[in-house]
Amino acid sequence: MKRQNLRTAALILCIFSYLLVGAAVFDALESEAESGRKRLLEQKRGELRRKYRFSADDYRELERLVLQAEPHRAGRQWKFAGSFYFAITVITTIGYGHAAPGTDAGKVFCMFYAILGIPLTLVMFQSLGERMNTVVRLLLKKIKKCLGMRTTNVSMENMVLVGFLSCMGTLCIGAAAFSYFEGWTFFHAYYYCFITLTTIGFGDFVALQKNEALQKKPPYVAFSFMYILVGLTVIGAFLNLVVLRFLTMNSEDERRDAEERASLRRARNNIHLKPKEDSRSSNAIFLPVEDRTSQMNLIPLIQEDAERQRRQSANSAAAVPSFCTCLCYRPQLCGSPAPSHPETLSCHTNPVYYNSISYKIDEVSLSTRGQTGSSPGSTLSSNSPRCRQHPRLRRKSI
Repeated sequence: MKRQNLRTAALILCIFSYLLVGAAVFDALESEAESGRKRLLEQKRGELRRKYRFSADDYRELERLVLQAEPHRAGRQWKFAGSFYFAITVITTIGYGHAAPGTDAGKVFCMFYAILGIPLTLVMFQSLGERMNTVVRLLLKKIKKCLGMRTTNVSMENMVLVGFLSCMGTLCIGAAAFSYFEGWTFFHAYYYCFITLTTIGFGDFVALQKNEALQKKPPYVAFSFMYILVGLTVIGAFLNLVVLRFLTMNSEDERRDAEERASLRRARNNIHLKPKEDSRSSNAIFLPVEDRTSQMNLIPLIQEDAERQRRQSANSAAAVPSFCTCLCYRPQLCGSPAPSHPETLSCHTNPVYYNSISYKIDEVSLSTRGQTGSSPGSTLSSNSPRCRQHPRLRRKSI
């Protein structure tokens, strides 16, 4: 959590610093030019008013008429082609401002249309960007394999380089096309493409706004629409590759912190439960449980456990025949021949001497009960002569 707070504070400080730097640079670059343009416009206004003897009110009315007539220079904006163009600028958040709904019903529909369309469009472009990155990664791997390179793995640097070159190529192709159709310079056309595909959309340069191009140039209209959609996909793929990796750092930190908190809770619970387990284990000592062996409790059971075990043994007596085994104080007293396999051992070869025995069989192989009638892991039964020679060592089975 502290790491996330520090990152958020650093990002806020960085953004404000970036804004201050941008404001200072734009002030230095544009302030003088704005003042010069304003003086020129005031001079032109005065010349027109003196030439045509306009009053101040007449001149303001003329300005209002000119501003309202500007969008109609491109022809009918709200026919199907113009409406489709406007819908693209809405759901992609470009928002040139070259056209806007004039009726209240159109404004209400525009708000609801944007609420549903903008998230859907963002998800679509992100998904297309991921698919495009996958295809590019496969192509790069095949190209490396065809060139005979030893390592065919595609690194993140390779993907970033390809994405950057794709963005630059898309911008250059659009700049060349729009400079030809619109009569702009290559720099202005490149500027328009960049402002459009980054969804800034100032509206100072807008395509399809000259000589009624929306109605008279269908191929150019189709190219413009496809260029905007494909270009946004390419830009989205590059941003998905570079930027979204950093945007997911907070979620990764949150997941990591949650895992750490869960592990701390588990460790704390284990610490709280350890005294209970220690007190429980202090009343019973168990031998290690190996494959096909039983569990040995070397301390007498408490009364409740003994009664529970007696009930369980009574219930299971009808299904499983009784088994008897013998455990010796010393391995030498067992006298059984050395088994050929470790699984047949009945006498524990551990040299530790045990002073109390309570034997409980946990695993019984039912396939052998009809053959021998004794414990599968035992080679010494209660009728064995070795056990008769040592009557004190015999123990009743539970």
